[in-house]
Amino acid sequence: MSRSAHPAGPRHGDVLPEGHYQAPPSDLNALDPKVWSRTVARGEDGVVTVGGLDVKALAAEYGTPAYVLDEDDFRTRARAWRDAFGAGADVYYAGKAFLSKAIVRWLHEEGLNLDVCSQGELAVALAAGMPAERIALHGNNKSADELEQAVKVGVGHIVVDSYQEIDRLAAIAAGQGVRQPVLIRITVGVEAHTHEFIATAHEDQKFGLSLSGGAAAEAVRQVLARPSLELRGIHSHIGSQIFDMAGFEVAARRVVGLLSEVRDEHGVELPEIDLGGGLGIAYTSEDDPREPAEIAAALAEIVRRECAAADLRAPRLSVEPGRAIVGPTAFTLYEVGTVKPLEGLRTYVSVDGGMSDNIRTALYDAEYSVALVSRVSDAEPMLVRVVGKHCESGDIVVRDAFLPADLAPGDLVAVPATGAYCRSMASNYNHALKPPVVAVRDGAARVIVRRETEEDLLRLDIG
Repeated sequence: MSRSAHPAGPRHGDVLPEGHYQAPPSDLNALDPKVWSRTVARGEDGVVTVGGLDVKALAAEYGTPAYVLDEDDFRTRARAWRDAFGAGADVYYAGKAFLSKAIVRWLHEEGLNLDVCSQGELAVALAAGMPAERIALHGNNKSADELEQAVKVGVGHIVVDSYQEIDRLAAIAAGQGVRQPVLIRITVGVEAHTHEFIATAHEDQKFGLSLSGGAAAEAVRQVLARPSLELRGIHSHIGSQIFDMAGFEVAARRVVGLLSEVRDEHGVELPEIDLGGGLGIAYTSEDDPREPAEIAAALAEIVRRECAAADLRAPRLSVEPGRAIVGPTAFTLYEVGTVKPLEGLRTYVSVDGGMSDNIRTALYDAEYSVALVSRVSDAEPMLVRVVGKHCESGDIVVRDAFLPADLAPGDLVAVPATGAYCRSMASNYNHALKPPVVAVRDGAARVIVRRETEEDLLRLDIG
């Protein structure tokens, strides 16, 4: 798969044509380090370990399904992004990928900032001790309550997304006697190489203010006219799960073009630009993600070159990796319940979770890997579809993969690269209980988000 490809690929038919899927791997027991977190390994007894703990012990103590998060890997990736961009730039972790109080504390300790997009995410960030000035608030339809709270606690940036929000925020900031720093989110007209549902910079979608139609320039005028708002810069985000840097180059060129227009019209050189996040990770061995140092060097050079051409001082650069930090650090651990061969087609492997803990496959055909992790096997590979236990035929976790032909009920399988958007998008469909998030490090495990209980469900149902 090329860098410009993505795991939200073309929708498969009900029956795979011959040769559509990749050939089975030469060794079904191997664990590709590109896909699994850094401390994952297969022990001498054949059981997979993470952070020094084997998955059979984790399943026995915490149950399945469970999200198992490698804390060392998370911290290592966070530091890699921080170090790659250095003191002259800001790295905001995109909390929408996955947020908890433990995650916030790790980010704070590793020197990253935090991007939130709701009052709930802001509440978690503040409860865990993230300084408000290191928080940015996003969203295309922020409520008055959300804006009131953000201004009250002193978030570092609010990214405004519409004329109505400019009016709303200006009034709130004036009422609190605050001059609120803001960025303006613009749509730059870049068609990112990704799925329609996660492409965010083309014109026909809900985010931002159009550059080509003049809405972005008008938003600049409106913000500059509000004494209670301080315009710090421009924000652009072209999509998610992107491997190709070409889209960022076009976006940066157009953002810098707007900075030049602002200087010429208003005599103001805006000091910041935020190019968003969206860099891809490896969900399968065919994916080819870039390293943070490579991304940082490329973005810095693009901005420097474009600013030099426009005779502008290079602004401070911000980026917002979320998936790129947390995505590879976790896997979802399942127990196999049924194994159902369909002659001439494939074998359906049902696990004790499904679309309630990973909606991404059903939502936009995301591709995943899967492995037998409770033992090794020398059986022949069989083509499988890993499915959940919910009352939907689209309840698919892994659409096409190979597992050993001796797979049986009671075996443990794991789906890697589920740290991003799986727990965040988890639901109670069929009144399923959301799985726990178990963090492992140096031979110890602890629950950072506990498993839901029936009491949790009934507590909300007031009858």
